[in-house]
Amino acid sequence: MFITQSDHAIPIHSLDADGLERWLEQADSLHVRWVKKTGFQAERGRWLAVPDGEGGLACVLSGRDADDRLWALAHLPAVLPDGEYRLEADWSPEELQRAYVGFGLGGYRFDRYKPAPERCVRLVVPDSGLPELNTLVDASCLVRDLVNTPALDLGPAELAEAAGELAEAHDADFEMISGERLEREFPAIHVVGQAASRPPCLIRLQWGEDDAPPLALVGKGVIFDSGGLNIKPGAGMVLMKKDMGGAAHVLGLAKIIMGLGLNVNLRVYIPAVENAIAGNAYRPSDIIRTRNGTTVEIGNTDAEGRVVLSDALTLACEEGAERIIDMATLTGAARVALGEDLPPVYARDGNQARTLQDLAFAEEDPLWHMPLYEPYRDYIRPAIADLSNSGTSKFAGSLTAALFLDHFVDPGIDWYHLDVYAWNLGERPGRPAGGEAQGLRALWAWLQAQYDKPS
Repeated sequence: MFITQSDHAIPIHSLDADGLERWLEQADSLHVRWVKKTGFQAERGRWLAVPDGEGGLACVLSGRDADDRLWALAHLPAVLPDGEYRLEADWSPEELQRAYVGFGLGGYRFDRYKPAPERCVRLVVPDSGLPELNTLVDASCLVRDLVNTPALDLGPAELAEAAGELAEAHDADFEMISGERLEREFPAIHVVGQAASRPPCLIRLQWGEDDAPPLALVGKGVIFDSGGLNIKPGAGMVLMKKDMGGAAHVLGLAKIIMGLGLNVNLRVYIPAVENAIAGNAYRPSDIIRTRNGTTVEIGNTDAEGRVVLSDALTLACEEGAERIIDMATLTGAARVALGEDLPPVYARDGNQARTLQDLAFAEEDPLWHMPLYEPYRDYIRPAIADLSNSGTSKFAGSLTAALFLDHFVDPGIDWYHLDVYAWNLGERPGRPAGGEAQGLRALWAWLQAQYDKPS
């Protein structure tokens, strides 16, 4: 969707209401009459093709809100005539890059099951910014594709295959642990996935120099969540192909880190399971033993994500991670608190979490810092096991889930937990209904500031 040079690119003017007035003041009379005749208003999502008088386009006017950058152009790829275009805007390089990303995301189509009409709308961008731009857009599209794919075609093995292809593309080490070894070494992952016809596995990827700072990404890979024996109602189950959204996110973030060469020793861990129902399904009141020896009483088999993440977090600690970021479609409580667009981030370092939050809003990729409120840890301490996966209170569900995960991260490790939704409920420009990447660009900008890139 991007090119770096064109001799006949049509200008796009991205305008709010005040900007339209200024544009009309300097436009020629023919174009002014056309705009007034059409009644065009510079509103978000509106656009106008301005003719040149010879059967072609002189320019395109694109409406936006005053502060829009990321989504300023997102509606255009679906509506513009095929051709080459360039953005005319007095914006900073960072603002321009965000607008280009939004344009790229506006061209996304999930056409695996229903072919979409072919389009050839291309935008001229600076050559220097093209690698990062393509990587950011491709990473978000990877997340969307994985989340949109039904569980029939994306089981644990297929998720591992996607991770393996990513590893091969970036010369990373890849491993899939399954079978007897998984049952022996990662009992929590095995127990949750044992009732499914497709066996569970742990996906592991490693990339980077051995002496670089060790960074671990851990993603929940529940490829479908029936709720287990605490079966979900039909309305609650219909979107559960997206319960591997955390896994999709860490693969997307890994794609950015590897593609743009961040100076880290990257490790990615994905427990991939299906939470199914069968005679050997784990039960409410069962007590399971995790990799680090912690015993967990199962209060609800539908709180399986934190259970499988426990073993993966333990391995990340064992293998020397200094910083861990986990991402998971973990709780409905996070959606009740903050809605579909605003994932909470929990962290041991509150100052860093607030820095990440501020940066996320600046990047138009919002995250919201939530507290690890220590007194609520009592909610997940049962009488006959070390932890409960559901707790004793109906309140603070996202927070107590974060506290559960915190138990499996060694002291002294800089740990962050993002409870993402990974889904758009409705259609918006650049954000079609379906799978969505949340926090990737914010995390990338933050990680860039944390680690020096190699020379």
